[in-house]
Amino acid sequence: MSDNQYRMFNAEEGRVLAEAALRSITDSTARARGDDFLRILVRDLARALDVRYVIAGRVIGMDAGEGIRTLAVWGGDDYLPNMEYSLQHTPCQDVTAQCMCFHASGIQADYPQDRLLVDMGADSYIGMPMIDTEGQTLGILSAIDTGPMAEDKRLLALSLLSIFAARGAAELQHQDREQQLEAKVRRRTEALLAAQATLVEQTKMVALGTLVAGVAHEVNTPIGVAVTAASTMVSYADDLLKCVGGERVSRSELQGMAQRLREGALLIERNLARAADLIGNFKQLAVDQGSTHIADVGLREHALSVVSAHGPELRKVGISVEVDIAPELRTQLDAGRWSQVLSNLLMNAAKHGYPNGGPGQVTLGARLALEGGVRWLLLEFADDGVGLTSEVRERLFEPFFTTKRGQGGSGLGMHIVYTIVHQMGGQVAVAATAPGAGCRIKLRLPVRD
Repeated sequence: MSDNQYRMFNAEEGRVLAEAALRSITDSTARARGDDFLRILVRDLARALDVRYVIAGRVIGMDAGEGIRTLAVWGGDDYLPNMEYSLQHTPCQDVTAQCMCFHASGIQADYPQDRLLVDMGADSYIGMPMIDTEGQTLGILSAIDTGPMAEDKRLLALSLLSIFAARGAAELQHQDREQQLEAKVRRRTEALLAAQATLVEQTKMVALGTLVAGVAHEVNTPIGVAVTAASTMVSYADDLLKCVGGERVSRSELQGMAQRLREGALLIERNLARAADLIGNFKQLAVDQGSTHIADVGLREHALSVVSAHGPELRKVGISVEVDIAPELRTQLDAGRWSQVLSNLLMNAAKHGYPNGGPGQVTLGARLALEGGVRWLLLEFADDGVGLTSEVRERLFEPFFTTKRGQGGSGLGMHIVYTIVHQMGGQVAVAATAPGAGCRIKLRLPVRD
């Protein structure tokens, strides 16, 4: 065989080997992504090139300049632990300049300060930069052997490393974009949660403002009556003094004046008691909603106080409330959060259950039940309003969903109910009802002993 024929035979043999290696590595990495792709790649490249080490690493910044953080290292028989090292005084320093680097032998003599080469017992080296579509060097793919690297192996390594360095760069670029996207999603999620928390607080403040306005209006009525009665009693007292100071006083006149004074005093007493009850209920509701204290709660008494505090708003739309809870029913509850649940249920019925006003009837019932060895407080809130469509029923607890968009609805009232009930370890659901047959909401809370 002539020298020319020998060279042609070697070239053909090299091409066949390269194609076989390319097919084999392509098949094994076809479905792998990210770090899994790189781990399979370094193992299969080492076997195809018959070298001891293959390293895939990402370029990073270090105190001493650029460095490498390895993502996959094959060490002859198995994977080696990942590491970080500086690129100063290493053959990889040239690779980051986007040039292929090849040393057929004597690599330790060429880079005597590279301790990693000494530890590996390296003699030959070939490295290829992994460059993204924007021309930036993302990492390095290198093959290192403990013996010299022949020319035919160099050509095969050059072919394979060129192909898979591009694929590796695409994987690294994909990882970078995923991380950027995840960071953007995380930032926007945090901003959304912060905005949602702000809106929830604003919704609570609006509800409290409405409650304050209603209570203030309601309190003004009995106090106004009491003031009027008091001024009238002053007039009666003046008349009594004139009568007593006169020359003649009849028994009937004194009795009449005393009766009028007594009626005025009773009127003042009744109206001031009514005002005190309203203020007491409002104060209790405000204190409850501002606390997170677990306490023994009489459910009927507690529910009646919440209903009473919302009385002005409920009467405004013509809603009456029946509390169907046994007087002796008590349990351990977070009274503050439970007050918020009842308040939101009542206001949701007032705003959405009767869009054209009442009259309307709301029923609030509760009982205890034992299910699966667990004691539950079962509460049902029902109104006889317009009811819910199937779409509204499915989205009732979804944040920011409201049928009153642009009319003061925030879409957070029932979401707050859902959130609080689940925070208390309970469940909440909407019972299916026919359109126009009202709304029924069922709640379950675990009972504390």
